[in-house]
Amino acid sequence: MTTRRSHAAPALFGQEGELVLLRVAVEPRLLEDLLEALAGLAFPVNPQLYHRPAHVTVEFPAYSARVEEVRQILLRHGFSAASLETASGLKLASA
Repeated sequence: MTTRRSHAAPALFGQEGELVLLRVAVEPRLLEDLLEALAGLAFPVNPQLYHRPAHVTVEFPAYSARVEEVRQILLRHGFSAASLETASGLKLASA
């Protein structure tokens, strides 16, 4: 008997759709403004920050039904909606 292992991350689903990873990259001077914008969302955001010399990448999980809400709040705070990247299938840590 052979067992196949899939390297694709399993999708997680809830009442609001698939759990996806959202990513926004900004210049370091705009980081505080971005975090203030994300604080105004109707759901809690626990961002992971990745600092690079030219930009800071902010990543956080959200359900797919909330992606448009995130785009709208970015627009209201002067950020480009195109700066939001979405990746499906969160990679889960293996124990």
